[in-house]
Amino acid sequence: MAELEVHTESEGSDPFGKKIGIVASVIAVLLAVVTIVSHRAHTDAVLMKSEANDKWSYYQSKRIKFHSLELGEDLVNVLGGKTAESEKMLAKYGEQKKKYERDSDVAQEAAKDQDKEAAQVEARALRYDFGEGLLEIGLVLTSLYFISRSKLFPVMGAISSLLGVGIAVSGYLL
Repeated sequence: MAELEVHTESEGSDPFGKKIGIVASVIAVLLAVVTIVSHRAHTDAVLMKSEANDKWSYYQSKRIKFHSLELGEDLVNVLGGKTAESEKMLAKYGEQKKKYERDSDVAQEAAKDQDKEAAQVEARALRYDFGEGLLEIGLVLTSLYFISRSKLFPVMGAISSLLGVGIAVSGYLL
């Protein structure tokens, strides 16, 4: 098979174009890094929300047990007479209710904390997404130099890219 070489008219005659090519490459690398960080943040947020849901389910199970004991107390009070055995059972239910009340309070706090942490990670991921979008815009604008040979596009691309990096870094600092 014959090899084909493509020669362009401006080969080697655009030193500014070489610099723009390097800038575009750097923007592409930054874009790749921010994209990876963004995807990881979204994954972490999903996992944290799942853990929070598990904690809320645990809280609900403790509350159901608590309410079952309340129902048992009501049934003993309504159907049973005041015997030593019923008083003993009511005392046992009272102790168990205290335990489930404490357990449910602890579970509720853990679930709330997990929800707060997940919300913080989601906010961080949103910043990464904005940074990623601005870096993509910056890369496209910078690359438009090669079509138009207008120096305005690399300047606009650099500004967009700097904003994107700034917003992504602000997400890291959250």
